[in-house]
Amino acid sequence: MTSTPDTSPTESINTSSQPSDIEIARAARKRPITEIAAKLSIPEDAVLPYGRDKAKIDRDFLAGLGAPKGKLVLVTAVTPTPAGEGKTTTTVGLGDGLAQLGHRVAICLREASLGPCFGMKGGAAGGGHAQVVPMEEMNLHFTGDFHAITSAHNLLSAMIDNHIHWGNALDIDLRRVTWRRVMDMNDRALRDVATGLGGPGNGFPRQTGFDITVASEIMAILCLATDLEDLQERLGRIIIGYTRDKTPVTARELKADGAMVVLLREAMQPNLVQTLENTPAFVHGGPFANIAHGCNSVAATRAALQLADIVVTEAGFGADLGAEKFFDIKCRKAGLSPDVAVLVATVRSLKMSGGVARADLGTEDAEAVTRGCANLTRHLGNLRGFGLPVVVAINRFDGDTEAELAALRDHVEALGAEVHLCTHWAEGGEGTQTLAARVAELAASGEANFTPLYPDEMGLFEKIETVARRIYGAEGVDADAKIRNLLAEWEAAGFGDLPVCMAKTQYSFSADPSLRGAPEGFRVPLREVRLSAGAGFVVAICGEIMTMPGLPRHPAAESIGLNAEGEVVGLF
Repeated sequence: MTSTPDTSPTESINTSSQPSDIEIARAARKRPITEIAAKLSIPEDAVLPYGRDKAKIDRDFLAGLGAPKGKLVLVTAVTPTPAGEGKTTTTVGLGDGLAQLGHRVAICLREASLGPCFGMKGGAAGGGHAQVVPMEEMNLHFTGDFHAITSAHNLLSAMIDNHIHWGNALDIDLRRVTWRRVMDMNDRALRDVATGLGGPGNGFPRQTGFDITVASEIMAILCLATDLEDLQERLGRIIIGYTRDKTPVTARELKADGAMVVLLREAMQPNLVQTLENTPAFVHGGPFANIAHGCNSVAATRAALQLADIVVTEAGFGADLGAEKFFDIKCRKAGLSPDVAVLVATVRSLKMSGGVARADLGTEDAEAVTRGCANLTRHLGNLRGFGLPVVVAINRFDGDTEAELAALRDHVEALGAEVHLCTHWAEGGEGTQTLAARVAELAASGEANFTPLYPDEMGLFEKIETVARRIYGAEGVDADAKIRNLLAEWEAAGFGDLPVCMAKTQYSFSADPSLRGAPEGFRVPLREVRLSAGAGFVVAICGEIMTMPGLPRHPAAESIGLNAEGEVVGLF
């Protein structure tokens, strides 16, 4: 299968006579970005505008802020289905609801990749009346961060081949160059390519390929770095390949880290925008939720926690991927301690987890909801295992029946958990009032006792097994001797304290996307491991995961264009 960044094409699948997402966003009453910044006490001279409605926040201002003081709320979800969960929409709606209750709030989201926008029509701005604006710019070029990351990545690629061409003083083994190239577009034809063809003047021929930009280690690095100094240190640690005697070669040895950090200097500054209800929102970074950790940047989250009383953020895909990585990678490395988790579920997605085909979702089936709740049960138990209070948010869709909603509510309450019905897609922050009030109460209660899943000193393979057993419900992990030996070599080289970043399908707890619900009796096949020394984690690739998606038979790009007034049409 091909995994794509967590940009669901169904964030706004609620069916009614309401205008489209883009029509709603275009009618927004946006305030000047300096006014939005003022809500967080950001002075005008620290706001670096990109037009009237988006800006970057000056790094010197952020460096002068005190310790984070805000409460951190994570919004995550049940296992994704084509029926839609609405995690981003719920994050935005909850932020607006908290603001309506008088709280000083900031929302933290990831940026959108162009690949899904032109591929499967997936955006990253929410939907309906719970959106971040300017939606069009956010889902297209925005402030150019992804372009900077693409350029920095490909500069390193060019310097690798250039070094080899001019004598290869580092003795890089052409067969063991692991650094590929990237572009922010879905293009399956570039997954595997040969470079350097055409004679000696074009360098040495070798096999390589392209990944999508969100899968770049530089994207993960930018999102985990705390400042420019930390950014350059991490960039220098990137392992680009190995010598003939299998010694790792780094970007620092190629003298590429300085130029890369120059290209990323502006991209490192968080972006500030607003919701439809003018709530401040930091939208910064967008790492692949499979191959990387799927969270917005540490820089943006820390800034939000320094400036707001409550910060609402999200993590990619379902809680087994996004929340686990948020806790075990981002929070562990950034010293963050979340206060509340919100688990988003929909009747539609649970019906699919309960065995209902997408074409039959319109038919009432409360029993299928109950069967599908096995998926929610496992996610809920996992979240509680991290020591956080958890509430369940039902993102209501127009076709949900009272019997189906009652089945979902009864199941959650039987588990001793709280459940809140939310209508933010249609009503904005007003539709999350009860959820917002409870989240604020829990955030202030001090009930959280956050604990990561495993300690730093645990062995790498044991960490992988711990995630597979305790989060996925697997019986174990299958890995050949070559993989186990490689992990042992990395431990001996001083990388044993790194967290693991599990790369598997988002559609199942297992590595098989066809196993819905809460499967049991399965084992996780560990196909490959990769050392992301700059980002600071070990990637464990389970099953078939691709880092360059392809376009569908009828990509969204076919229906995107400009109308007679020069406005974008076909984009959501």
